[in-house]
Amino acid sequence: AIEGLMAFFLEATFVGLMFFGWDKLKPSAHLFVTFMVALGTNLSALWILIANGWMQNPVGAAFNPETMRMEVTDFMAVLFNPVAQAKFVHTVSAGYVCASVFVLGVSAFYLLKGKHRGFAKRSMTVAAAFGLASALSVVVLGDQSGYALTDNQKMKLAALEAMWRTEPAPAGLTLIGIPSIAERRNSYGIQIPWIMGLIATRTIDKPVEGIFELVATAQDRIKSGVVAYGALEAVKANPQDMAARAVFEQHRRDLGYGLLLKRYVADPREASPALIEKAAWDTVPNVPALFFSFRIMAGIGMLMIALFGTAFVLCTLRKHETRWFLWAAVIALPLPWIAIEFGWILAEFGRQPWAVEGVLPTFLGASSLSVPQLWATIIGFTVLYGGLAVIEVGLMLHAIKKGPFAEQEQFAPDASS
Repeated sequence: AIEGLMAFFLEATFVGLMFFGWDKLKPSAHLFVTFMVALGTNLSALWILIANGWMQNPVGAAFNPETMRMEVTDFMAVLFNPVAQAKFVHTVSAGYVCASVFVLGVSAFYLLKGKHRGFAKRSMTVAAAFGLASALSVVVLGDQSGYALTDNQKMKLAALEAMWRTEPAPAGLTLIGIPSIAERRNSYGIQIPWIMGLIATRTIDKPVEGIFELVATAQDRIKSGVVAYGALEAVKANPQDMAARAVFEQHRRDLGYGLLLKRYVADPREASPALIEKAAWDTVPNVPALFFSFRIMAGIGMLMIALFGTAFVLCTLRKHETRWFLWAAVIALPLPWIAIEFGWILAEFGRQPWAVEGVLPTFLGASSLSVPQLWATIIGFTVLYGGLAVIEVGLMLHAIKKGPFAEQEQFAPDASS
């Protein structure tokens, strides 16, 4: 609701004016409208990522045994959740990189076609400078996101590195490898010493916990969660049972782990040691998916720095029409979208098996709607957003084909003209 009131209506109000008001608004008014769209987009991202960050690290909330639901206890803690803040700046910076690559690619396309040369050179210069700053910030802020995992999502960190066992500090970074879920080991790998330890702990003497050790910890938390579940059932039966409340308060942080057993038994208290071990291994996400997603995302990020660095040098030297680079800029157009998608795969696959980390297992967060209702919803959203995507792409292609207005063609004389 906050996102809708603060961001969506702001964007919806001004986006039409931005697209269709070029020749109807004063330049200063159109600039203001454009800034309002940008502000609305960033506010929208902020509130969405605060919600997502809470799902990754549910601070400022607690389970209320009276109402049987999670309730916010500290809104400011939710707002300033370190995971949410790191995700926001990292995601928004990635969006800036995506926009910069788009401007750079379209400008390169114009120059390859010999059209709108002045406008294209000016746009390329702006995209090169802004894109380089954004690409560098993505790496720095991504590093901060990785550091946040050390305290909040240790299993995700171990999985994206395919670190099956705790290594002596400082842990090395596996550059490339082939992780196997079935064998629970890496059949091949090339490591860079120290790097993972420095990224994850900012020290050279703290170890990064491995998957096997984290599974052992999960087993203990599941056992504690079973105790919490039993105490909660006692409180439900008799709200005045102070002894049961005291037991629940002692074990409440592990209740979600106890609920993992509901995949196998209706009552977690009836689970055998074998089922507890099986549920503990359920806390391990898809290791190969995370391992390769992280490397694809990071690899493209490095390519973006190289692309914008080269563009910045060429623009500084007034060599805007270097053809091999223009082709590289056009070919690079889809890369930031690919990197962003793999980043979200990393974020959401890495959270599994949780809908809310440590609180609500994904299989218990499933909708209560019927199968036909779910299909109708999925098809409806697919058609709606597919149609909007077609319209948006069509508008962008039309704008690219139309080119800039005549007054935007002016460009200061340079040596390459």
